[in-house]
Amino acid sequence: MKVVVASDAEGQALERRIVTYLNEQGYEVDDKGVQADCVDAALAVAHELQSNPESQGIVVDAYGAGSFMAACKVKGMVAAEISDERSAYMTRQHNNARMICLGSQILGEGLACNVVREFLAASYAGGRHQIRVDMLNKMA
Repeated sequence: MKVVVASDAEGQALERRIVTYLNEQGYEVDDKGVQADCVDAALAVAHELQSNPESQGIVVDAYGAGSFMAACKVKGMVAAEISDERSAYMTRQHNNARMICLGSQILGEGLACNVVREFLAASYAGGRHQIRVDMLNKMA
């Protein structure tokens, strides 16, 4: 699986740690690097995910909120602002989230790597959840 990552300046250090973790775990990483701001970081990842449906994305800014709001404006993108492992797993399993947005001022390195692990370990369950995913996709 390819994982697309990016950050703004506030998220750069945590993004570097996440890239190292992903490489250690054997993931193919498409690192979009440090972008001018959280909006640009989110858009860099979201647009790459649109053209690569099997990929997943991770964006890091100071609090995760800015990149989350930007990502949700991209048609067909389901993103989540995440700060714990269970939410990371469930947003992928129940909401078919393709991108998670993390805050470097919220998560330490260990927790961030655990969040990434759980997000990437989950797979979309489909079934009854598809109704909600279809609704989300129609909104943007």
